[in-house]
Parts: sequence; structure tokens; C-alpha cells
Amino acid sequence: MTKSKKKSALGRGLSVLLNNSDSYTVDTKSSNEKIKVGVVAIPLKQIITNPFQPRTNFSDENITELAESIKNLGIIQPITVRKVEDDKFQLIAGERRLRASKKVGLKTIPSFIKNSNDDEMLEIALVENIQRKDLDPIEIGLSLKRLIEELSLTQDQLSKKLGKKRSTISNYVRLLKLDPIIQTGIRDGFLSMGHGRSIINIEDKNIQLKIYKEIIRKELSVRKTEFLVRKIKANKTPTKKIKKTSNYLEEERYFSKLIGVKINIVTSTNGGGVLKIPFNSKSELEKFKKIFKK
Repeated sequence: MTKSKKKSALGRGLSVLLNNSDSYTVDTKSSNEKIKVGVVAIPLKQIITNPFQPRTNFSDENITELAESIKNLGIIQPITVRKVEDDKFQLIAGERRLRASKKVGLKTIPSFIKNSNDDEMLEIALVENIQRKDLDPIEIGLSLKRLIEELSLTQDQLSKKLGKKRSTISNYVRLLKLDPIIQTGIRDGFLSMGHGRSIINIEDKNIQLKIYKEIIRKELSVRKTEFLVRKIKANKTPTKKIKKTSNYLEEERYFSKLIGVKINIVTSTNGGGVLKIPFNSKSELEKFKKIFKK
């Protein structure tokens, strides 16, 4: 076989397979036609997108690269669809291939027709996305959470279904407890999953955000982030230290004489403070209220 013939055969991709007697192009003019399960060539205009698609980010650059590959080599792997109407097919898996094929200008695309209900369709779409290496950790966490909730699975059951450790599933799902700003940072590549796993050990979202800003500002590694989190958790003292001062002795005497009990004034390092008034009963508290109303 000459080089030109080899290249021509290779460039047709799955179209070569679809020329055999076991496969065919779908004729949608016949409303009573029974579509058998298998690989067929379906017009792109008759394929509708998957409403269960968990993936939200589709890189234009990646779609363009895939389109160029399809242009040169053809479709190597068919998309997966299910029949929903006489002339409509719903995409189950392969949205990147579908988008790239439209970009190239293909009229039909090799498709594997599968009989699936909504639960199966959701599961296939989610699992396919989870197994992709270019999916960001937050998308994986969302997909796993959706599988657990919508298919009523436990993490153990999902672990067996996906062939992943339960701890791995738990780590991805826990990322969803991070502040949304930090989740976006992970999705955009400013933080790694390791950073996120460290920050999640802090429950206070405000402190989470402070750590996030510190990581970005100082370009902290995961190890340094872990150290910072341990330091914050170990520090039991408040951020603004309260200390007793002798600068307010005159004021203490004044208020003590005014209300008839010994009071204390404590100040913080920023110049503010607290006036502490002890009381022994509700009636005594009511007496203070009357005094302050005057």
C-alpha cells in the first residue's frame, strides 16, 4: 500500500468501520424505524446535548486542538448517545468530540447508541468525566457528590463502583466545604488540591480566605501551607490580645462609685476596650439599668 493510500485510510478514522455491512447511517425520515444498538453515523444536527453533563469548563484551545486532530485523522472513538425521539438523539458521553466535529464542519459523527434511562445516563456521564485526567478537583468533587446524592449511593458503594479508595472520594467531596472563592482558585489553577486539603481543616471561612491570600501572596508550597494551618490551630490566644492596664484607674473609680460595685476596664492593643460590670442577681442588674437611664 502506498503512503497516500495509507494516509487516506487513516484520515477516515471510524468512517472506515462504518462502511461495513454491520453499521449504517441513520435514516431519520422513517419515523417507524427501529434503531438497533451499535455504532452508526448520526447527523450532528439531530444530536442534542446532555442535560446531566457535569462538566462546565470546556477549553476553547483544547477543542481547537481536537478539531485539528479530527480533521487529519477522523473520529477515533465514537460518542455515546441514546434515542429520545424519532429524529433526535441525546448525547450521553463525548461532548468535546461533538463540539470539535461541529467546529470542523462534519455532517455526521460515529455514535454508539445505548439504551439508557436517566439514572444510567447520569452515571455514565459523571463516571466518564471523573476518569478524565484533565478534570479539575472541584469538578471531580461535584461529580462524586452528584453520584452519591442522585443515585443514593454511599461513599463505600461509590468506591467499589469506580475502583477508587473511599478516602480518595472523601478528599474530593470535602473540597466542596471550602469557601467558593477558594474553590474558584483551585479550578483556575492558583491552588492545588493539596492546598485545599490543608485549608479545609480550618472551619472558619474568614480564616480560610486569609490563608488563601497568604498562599497567593507568598507563593506558599503545600508543606508550608500545612505548617501555617497547624500554627493557626495550635494558637489558642485571640488575635487581639486583651491586657490589663493601669491607665484607666481613675475611670474605674468613677464608674465603681457611680453604680456602687467594683468594675474593671480592660483594653486591647488597638486602643479599644471593655467595661466589665459584675452583678449578683437580676434585681441588681435592673438597678444598673435604672442608673444608666438617668
